[in-house]
Amino acid sequence: MPPRPPPGVDVTVPNLARMNDYYFGGKDNFAADREAAEQILKIAPEVRLLARENRAYTARVVEFLAGEGIEQYISIGNGLPAECNTHGALRAVAPHAKLVYVEHDPVVLVHAQALIAGAPGTVVIKGHVLRPKKIITHPEVRALLDVDRPIAVLIFGTLHFFGAEVFDAVSVFRDALAPGSYLALSHAVFDSRPEAAGPMVEIYQKIFNRTNDPSRNREDLLPFFDGLRLAEPGLVDIREWRTGATVSSAAAEFVYVAGGVGLKPPAPE
Repeated sequence: MPPRPPPGVDVTVPNLARMNDYYFGGKDNFAADREAAEQILKIAPEVRLLARENRAYTARVVEFLAGEGIEQYISIGNGLPAECNTHGALRAVAPHAKLVYVEHDPVVLVHAQALIAGAPGTVVIKGHVLRPKKIITHPEVRALLDVDRPIAVLIFGTLHFFGAEVFDAVSVFRDALAPGSYLALSHAVFDSRPEAAGPMVEIYQKIFNRTNDPSRNREDLLPFFDGLRLAEPGLVDIREWRTGATVSSAAAEFVYVAGGVGLKPPAPE
């Protein structure tokens, strides 16, 4: 049985973080979450694999960024289960790095706060990817991070749940970052599974109670990296990102998530 939800949480409404927890076989989910997740799995049973591949990609990205000397991180929309998230991946390769967790979901907030209670160099704040200025100017962010030095902003498995407004939000992060900073993201794409796009988007529209969420292909994601230099191997299937693997078109059907990491170069003189 899942624990008692935080005050104000309606467990009769499906929740993305709790659905993801269900995909991982976790216990922090309720009947409404399981029902919605099963609807998705009927359309695309590979979603469970997709979730795990996204976690593995997260770990590789963090290892790469730590190797590039990045010591400050903002991780937005980490989801459940907490033990598989950015915090664990980062501490494994850069134990002294500074990390800001940004969460909007109250259930995830509770888990994140419990996970990092007392952890040095780490804070959790309530925030939303569509409110970038509030994140950047948040007092705890300013107290922990030096915004005049490089920061890596990590947004994994989140942007595809929002409409066109998310491009403007990401541009605010890009503009605010110091040269030498990085933007890393992963995003569902439907180049290889166009027949799944409509039904899956329809389910998520019902969860969010809105109708403007488009499905995107790989090329649609490139504007997220405007003004940035994509690190090799570019914007690719997440299983190809620094694994040395090449994913065939047939195999791509089973994990349709693209990922990339962009460097903000120095301003031209």
